Amino acid sequence: MKILLVYNSYQEPGGEDVVFRKEGHLLREAGHEVSEYRRDNGEIKDYSTIRRLSLVGRPVWASDSYRDFGALLRQIRPEIVHVHNTFPLISPSIFWASRKEGVPVVHTLHNYRLLCPQANFFRAGKPCEDCITGQYWRGVAHGCYRNSRVETAPVALMLTVHHALKTWTRMVDHYITPSAFARDQFVKAGFPTAQITVKPNFVDPDPGRGSGDGSYALFIGRVSPEKGADTLLKAWRQLPKTHMLRVVGDGPSRGRLESEADRDGLSNVKFMGRLPHDQAIEVTKNSRFVIFPSELYETFGLGIAEAFACGVPALASRLGAMQEIVQEGQTGFLFEPGNSDDLVRTVARAWNDPAQMCRLGVQARSEYEAKYTAAINYRQLIEIYRRVIAKRAPVEEPSRIRMQAEQAPRL
Repeated sequence: MKILLVYNSYQEPGGEDVVFRKEGHLLREAGHEVSEYRRDNGEIKDYSTIRRLSLVGRPVWASDSYRDFGALLRQIRPEIVHVHNTFPLISPSIFWASRKEGVPVVHTLHNYRLLCPQANFFRAGKPCEDCITGQYWRGVAHGCYRNSRVETAPVALMLTVHHALKTWTRMVDHYITPSAFARDQFVKAGFPTAQITVKPNFVDPDPGRGSGDGSYALFIGRVSPEKGADTLLKAWRQLPKTHMLRVVGDGPSRGRLESEADRDGLSNVKFMGRLPHDQAIEVTKNSRFVIFPSELYETFGLGIAEAFACGVPALASRLGAMQEIVQEGQTGFLFEPGNSDDLVRTVARAWNDPAQMCRLGVQARSEYEAKYTAAINYRQLIEIYRRVIAKRAPVEEPSRIRMQAEQAPRL
């Protein structure tokens, strides 16, 4: 199969980068002909002042992307286009280019960008769904994107324009969400249920089981308020010094929280910074359990899947996809998001019963083998591609597709 992958990289890499890279590798290893169309937000730092002004309209419609992507489609003639992210340099213009050339499109929804200017339904320290019904001006009023009304306005404009044009439903054949929770948010916003398939992310290579009897609890991820880092440290202030915690990752709150931990004499809390992936996996394998105190609507939890692959149970917020992935009393425990007292109780429960945690680790490993391996992911992905290609082929003639796509906006 000839597949064209599309991705607009962020300046700060994250889970989406991992999924894009590993899915591409998976498809190539299986013998498919895989091409890529990529832009990197790192380009922006080299833009001139004049060119930066173009960023206002670019998220709505990038004419160069529309032109270049159309040329690429004509050159390589893929059977399917799989989009992972278009914000902000690529823009939704490529969906119209794909329709013009008669190539079906699958779009993985890694976040909530098509519903929320901030892309994560998080504002003022808690989940927020103000924009889910299409009233994106509310995001501008709140200055949700980068805490700026000026920077939020182009994002809200992009959402408003393409919602009105029905780009999301007319120009994209099928969507993938990594969890049922994420799918339900899009359905709530008006996306047809039949247009969305749930396909979890995966862990590859298989790291193998760890010891399961580690001497420390582990937080791994972005060290920031929305990820629950403040709640985590607040809980550790109440726990005995025998309860060791390692914090792997970086973020805007790391320096402040590390200083607070030193000030409060929390010698049992160690900030390790960002580690290479193989080292992070080793730290995970040797942990007693992994904590995910995120306070926003996660679409998935790749770190949880990695913990399960290592045979390590997870303690997670009862929120978003986390409460879907972690099964209470089977692969870990759940606690109330943002509630440090409930987190203290949950950590104490887990820490004081190592035999039970070992059993949960065994079940977590089984969960990985049943849901999050590369082989399972590949079968699910290829089945989605085949269904989309088969559905498009007999229904729409190329001339009809081209005629519809000629309606593409000239922005």
